[in-house]
Amino acid sequence: MFDVIIAGCGPTGAMLAAELRLHDVRVLVLEKETEPVSFVRIVGLHIRSLELMAMRGLLERILEHGRQRPAGGFFAAINKPVPAGLDSAHAYLLGIPQPVIVRLLEEHAIDLGAQVRRGCAVAGFKQDDEGVTVELSDGEQVRARYLVGCDGARSTVRKLLGVGFPGEPSRTDTLMGEMHVDVPPKEIAAKVKEINETYKQFWLRPFGEGVYSVVVPAAGVSDRTEPPTLEDFKQQLRAIAGTDFGVHSPRWLSRFGDATRLAERYRVGRVLLAGDAAHIHPPTGGQGLNLGVQDAFNLGWKLAAQIRGWAPETLLDTYHAERHPVAADVLDNTRAQMALHSTEPGPQAVRRLLTELMDFNEVNRHLIEKITAIGIRYDFGEGPDLLGRRLRDIEVKQGHLYDLLRRGRGLLLDRTERLTADGWSDRVDHLADPTAALDVPCVLLRPDGYVAWIGDDQQSLNDQLSRWFGKPSD
Repeated sequence: MFDVIIAGCGPTGAMLAAELRLHDVRVLVLEKETEPVSFVRIVGLHIRSLELMAMRGLLERILEHGRQRPAGGFFAAINKPVPAGLDSAHAYLLGIPQPVIVRLLEEHAIDLGAQVRRGCAVAGFKQDDEGVTVELSDGEQVRARYLVGCDGARSTVRKLLGVGFPGEPSRTDTLMGEMHVDVPPKEIAAKVKEINETYKQFWLRPFGEGVYSVVVPAAGVSDRTEPPTLEDFKQQLRAIAGTDFGVHSPRWLSRFGDATRLAERYRVGRVLLAGDAAHIHPPTGGQGLNLGVQDAFNLGWKLAAQIRGWAPETLLDTYHAERHPVAADVLDNTRAQMALHSTEPGPQAVRRLLTELMDFNEVNRHLIEKITAIGIRYDFGEGPDLLGRRLRDIEVKQGHLYDLLRRGRGLLLDRTERLTADGWSDRVDHLADPTAALDVPCVLLRPDGYVAWIGDDQQSLNDQLSRWFGKPSD
């Protein structure tokens, strides 16, 4: 008997498993693939994901395997500099091979005590008032109190659950891959700049040692049901650029569409959805992996609280209430970005106008904060603007704030030195620090780093402690 079974050991599933293990939840992760993916696709970790990794003590280890680049030019690939005023110690993009980030997160979960079974897929399940019985593809049955589908865009869990996945089907395909290019970098850059005057969904971006990320429209190439070939890329490069740049020795090749869908519900009873199982969208802006990892951080402590028995009655339902609107916003901004990649006169006119507007720092910063998820504000009710937002990694007397969040517990940061969280000390840490770099008296942080309360009144604090962390212990 497990507490939670997670279907899928990608970044979302592995991160969720680790978050649950911080609270001694018994976790089994089922991964249908027998071996990790072998192709070396580079993915990007955005600012908020980097902050979350810092909160769990993972960032330094991850940085060793990635390459940093400025946090600008994300929105519709409109080339603008990093906006001034990004409120983070990690205001950059980290490019990292996908197999590496998956391996690091899986190792983290296993180190914390999660069990991972490869070559095991969910074939069916039945839930009742006490738990979920999961049938595996080999006929074995496993029992858990909860099941979470982190099994990707074609999620078996979502389909068996009967949750609607409305949105738009794919209408435009794009080829993406990483391969070696023999042409000198200056020549490539000049040609790409020329072509981008017309084709926005076209690029060759260097990843070092002669390797480039290549993106070209897929129209007119092989059957979309078949994996793309190097010849497909060469054909499209020649058609658009007049040269194939001598591309060879691909690391990986893929095709993606612009399908955009959002699950109607993230929870049905004891079964929940996260990551691509809950939302899909085109990769423009590089938000997909980040959105899933952030789902895991939001869900992990809440599901653990439910299992540990101290969760307030509505806490688990706040997962859908908070994350569903965030995903809806990501889908909208990717729709907008895809429209701005169109070569039609209307979208191109809008793109030129937006390019002008992004010369205003406030506009540029707003769009970058949207894509990197540091602009999120959850609706926690009336209060100062900081309420419901994430708190940056400020300096405190013990060093840095994020170092105090590694155990996945709440934190009362008390500049008055008058408050207490004694009744919740098994769930919430208390730091009395009048020197903390805050411009408010006190804050209560949730385990995911969002500000749940601001003030200096003990009764008001007690109300919010009860709201987020349940009844005080005896």
